[in-house]
Amino acid sequence: MAKTTVAELASRLEQLQAQIAEMAHHIETLEKAKSGGHVTNGRGAVAVMPAPAAAEPGISEEELLAVAAAIGAFLGVRAHIRQIRLVSSTAWAVEGRVSIQASHRLQG
Repeated sequence: MAKTTVAELASRLEQLQAQIAEMAHHIETLEKAKSGGHVTNGRGAVAVMPAPAAAEPGISEEELLAVAAAIGAFLGVRAHIRQIRLVSSTAWAVEGRVSIQASHRLQG
């Protein structure tokens, strides 16, 4: 296993802090946009952003922001979420049972 130096850890920590600051700014922008406020883009330009469309009744705003942040962190870019649906299904349970039953050796 390769050893990690203190300088590498410090560099990585700075990168993470920058990402957290960027995400905090993004959340602040979303909150201002939701309230119909004016939002600056960091270059002095001001835009009035419309309030986002209502999410599905089963998804809270906090959950929607968490999903957006997770997708952004994973992809490394801001993604546009078009739809989020809560899916309630027993398909995973059925698939698990099929997998377990298929792994058993039949005697006959």
